[in-house]
Order: sequence, then C-alpha cells, then structure tokens
Amino acid sequence: MRIYLYTLAGITSALLGWNIGQFFLTDLGLLKQFPEIILFPCIAISLAIGMVMNEIFISNPTRPKLSFRIAKTPLLIAFGLGLLAGLIAGGISQILFLPQIRVPTPIVRTLGWLLIGASVGLAEGLTWRWHSMEAGDPKRFWQRFLTSVIGASAASLVAAALFEYIRTALGAMPSEFKGVEDPLGFSILGLLLGLVFSITNSPSYLGALRAGAGFEYTGPNYQDIDPQFQSVNQKLPYIDNSVLKFVSEGDTYEIEEGLSIQLPGTGTIRIGSAVKKSQIYIPDLPLHVADLVLKKREAVLSPNPQSFKTIEVNGERLTSRRDIPLKHNYVLTFHTVKTDGINEEKFYRFVYYNRFLDPQA
Repeated sequence: MRIYLYTLAGITSALLGWNIGQFFLTDLGLLKQFPEIILFPCIAISLAIGMVMNEIFISNPTRPKLSFRIAKTPLLIAFGLGLLAGLIAGGISQILFLPQIRVPTPIVRTLGWLLIGASVGLAEGLTWRWHSMEAGDPKRFWQRFLTSVIGASAASLVAAALFEYIRTALGAMPSEFKGVEDPLGFSILGLLLGLVFSITNSPSYLGALRAGAGFEYTGPNYQDIDPQFQSVNQKLPYIDNSVLKFVSEGDTYEIEEGLSIQLPGTGTIRIGSAVKKSQIYIPDLPLHVADLVLKKREAVLSPNPQSFKTIEVNGERLTSRRDIPLKHNYVLTFHTVKTDGINEEKFYRFVYYNRFLDPQA
C-alpha cells in the first residue's frame, strides 16, 4: 500500500505543479519568454509539499487533525526549499539555453531535474525532525537525511535518462505527443521520486516502549541533586542506559510518562525490581516479572512463571506462563503487590511500538 500512495503522490504533485506553472505562463502571461523560471519552481514546490504531506499522513493515518497541526513548519520548509531550488534550476536552464552558450537540451533538462529532486530530498529529510520522535536520535536523523537527498537525486537522474531514452526511441516526435511531452516527463520524475521515498521512508522496525499510566512525575530525584544521598529502597523507575535509551531525551535514565524507550534490535531485556539486574527497573514489582525477547522484526513477552498473574496484555490478565508475541500498539500493564503478596497497590503501563510509527502521535 505504501508504494501506491507514494507513487500516486509523486505523479499527482508533479502534474499539479506543471498545471500551476501553465496557469502562470499561459493565462497570466508571466515571463513567457523564460518558461523554466516559472515552471521549475512550481513543480519543485508542488513535489516537495506533496511528498512531505504524504509522509506525515502515512505516519498518522487515523489522526488527520494532528497531521494538519504538525504540518505547518514542514510545509513552510518544503515551500522555501522548493522555491529556492526551482528558481536556481530555472535560472541556470535559461542561461544554458542562451544562443551564445547553447548547451544541449538533454544536459540542461537533466541538471534542472537533478536540482528539483535534490530539493525534494532536502525538504523530506529536514522536515522529518518536526513530525517524528525517531529523529531525536542524531545518528538516525543524519542517516535518514542523507538517504533522502541521495535517493531523490539518483531518482531524478534516472527519470531524466529514462525520458531522454523515450524521446530517442520515438525518433521524430509525433505531433500529438508534443502537447503531452512535458507533463509525461514530469510524471516520470514524480513516479520515480515516489518509488524511492516509499523505500527510504519505510518504517523502522526498531521497537519502543512508551511509558504511560503509573509513570507520572512524583518529584525530584535527590540522588541527582546530592550524589552522597543514599536511599534504602530505590523508588524511581529507571532504565539501564548501558543497554537502553530514550528516543529523544539524551542520557536521561528515569522513566516518566510520555517518554519512549528505544529497544535494541536483538537481545533480552529483563523487567523487574531487582536492582542492577533489571534493564527496566520498576519498584514494587516482583524481582523478575518478565523478559522482552527481541529478534529481527519480532518481540516476545516471556513472563516469569512465578509472576505471570501480575501482567496484563491489552487489558486481559495472563492466565498462563506462555510467551506472548507482541504486535504494534499492544498495551502491557504490570501490577505491583504489597508485602503480603496479594493486595494490589499500583500498576505501570507501557505501549509497545514495533515500527516507530510515531510514539509521539
């Protein structure tokens, strides 16, 4: 489904930009002698905005109001980059078309499309920071940014080469083809940009646990304020940040409501109240309540046979010690017990994400 949405967005955006350009050139008669200076910015802006909006809505498919709310800054960035790159591409093209220089049309077209594609990649890569918590990891952000720019640039070059091949294969251009030559070419450009982004923007399968109820802020941690402070019992939930980290909170180790714990691609994460033995420490749980067994694109909750009755999955209390394969949006609840081992006192809740389909949403 993603590939269809991206390719449709690419083709539609390219054709929309071309039609807007024709309105300025034909209906308003604006700079008719320099068509590329009008046409290229329109197409670059349309493609940049189309791809950015497509990514935002795919990331939050059931929350259109949220998508529109967070799209304001990304749209401004996409518009500005598209306008700048389009004007540069159009200006260079007009200069290279001057009789005194007269560079071959295929070379000029390829250069112009390359600048348009690069601007779309820049817009998509930069604006990702404004609508995804995963972008809070600098390494992941720059990886995604470079992939977007390089992928979009390569797609533009391939689109230009493919279009020139079609024109060459047709030989003498049929008169009926002349009228659709430009929209066909830009449709190929939008199609290939959509194909590339459907691959480079595919959701990450690194899992995350988003802290929910039970992890509300309860006051300052005096161990952070006074390193000499010693507490008999550790009462603040935390993660072992030699193994785990939060998506966007740097070196923070205390678990608070709303923070998302980034899980490793593979390995075993112990949940419990055993100090220095639990990668996710939660006070008043059994010493070892469960393990998260992480495999490639798979996560399994493995309850401790002695503690499975303190766990709920999607609101249903476990009745056996069997392993539970986790899926996106599964809700995990861990109940604490008083010292008598029976009476429940508090619970802690996580939401499991297996694709980083924006825990922020």
